[in-house]
Amino acid sequence: MSAIGFARSLLGLDDQAEAPVSPGAAGRRNMLLLIQLRWLAVVGQVVTIAVVHWGLKIPLPLGMLLLAPTGLALMNLASAPVALRRQSVTDPELLLALFADVAALTWLLFFSGGASNPFAALYLMQIVLAAVLLRPPYAWGFVLVTSACLGLLAVWHQPLLLPPSADARLGLIQAGALVNFILIAVLLVAFVTRTTQNVRARDAYLADARQQAAEQDHIVRMGLLASGAAHELGTPLASLSVILSDWKRMPELTANADLAADIAEMQAEVERCKTIVTGILMSAGEARGEAPTITTLGGFLSEIVADWREKSNDAMAVVLRGPTPRDPRIIADPALKQVFSALLDNAHEAGAERMVIAATLDQDLLSVEFNDDGPGFSPDILERVGQPYKSTKGRAGAGLGLFLLVNVMRKLGGGVVAANRRDGGASVRLTLPLEALAPK
Repeated sequence: MSAIGFARSLLGLDDQAEAPVSPGAAGRRNMLLLIQLRWLAVVGQVVTIAVVHWGLKIPLPLGMLLLAPTGLALMNLASAPVALRRQSVTDPELLLALFADVAALTWLLFFSGGASNPFAALYLMQIVLAAVLLRPPYAWGFVLVTSACLGLLAVWHQPLLLPPSADARLGLIQAGALVNFILIAVLLVAFVTRTTQNVRARDAYLADARQQAAEQDHIVRMGLLASGAAHELGTPLASLSVILSDWKRMPELTANADLAADIAEMQAEVERCKTIVTGILMSAGEARGEAPTITTLGGFLSEIVADWREKSNDAMAVVLRGPTPRDPRIIADPALKQVFSALLDNAHEAGAERMVIAATLDQDLLSVEFNDDGPGFSPDILERVGQPYKSTKGRAGAGLGLFLLVNVMRKLGGGVVAANRRDGGASVRLTLPLEALAPK
């Protein structure tokens, strides 16, 4: 990592606080904020010691006092690279970091007047940070520790050798209180605002996780229903197939050309229903005796387009471009094939006359974009892409196509972006890692 990249990461410039993040990632951001605050504390402590000792001519035990900023600086140098490499930081780790800051502040106050030092109010800022960053049990434990430190400083400390004049002493205390107030106010606004953003991002992540859990539960219930229906339909479809085969061999029926054509069409529809039922069972993981089909990405997409054209009698022109720049071998996922076909159905039902499917492979990330010339998505649908039963079709059960698509892509580790094209029509872009479809 370059020096500039290291600095940007340390300052949190690479993070988007508005985007939902996991609790561990939010903890990492907060740890980086504490590291920033600790660097400011190191500079502030050294400057304050220098001003008091040489500027105000108040003798201080410099060797003992400088141990605190030195220790904090060493701690930052050791912890910053670790925090940048890690993906998450826990509450106990944040608590230990805050304890280190409290220990340094207590050490400084012990050698500079104890609880009577105006900068003892910095304990309050530490408590506010703990209340924002930590869960209540850890925050209350931190309150107990800081209160004990302040209580001990009220009894045991080394007094400052202030000027003998009462007015001079009062002036120094008032000036120190003013500087301390400004310091606390600025730091609280700057850092509590940032940590609050991290907390909101963490809450947004948890809300998204709950929403995904609810959708997954919905998918499971739908899968159970579909699997059960497929089992129930298997027997009557087999019976119909046997009856139609018998009819096809009966001379009195085959003699009539119209009846023979009707029987042939009925047989084709029954076979299609049986194929659909088999696909449902395969998606549910119940067709265990069949090995997964290995094909190429181009062959997989071409098969989807060819099957849809045959089913819909070329009701909409479909153009397939790619995949580029290479055509890897993949496993033909039945669920993915089903949701791709659903996108074609949706575009046709919306009134599109032409669909362009463009597949590109950037390193190991597959991108498939579906662009049609239909009316596009309504704003209401775009706001809630992937939610079940959100549809403009106005019939019961509509709106499951995009819902299933989003959840299938999510299960494979991919994503879905739906938008309206500037020149008219809808665009749905699917991305997923190639390893999700790669043969094992």
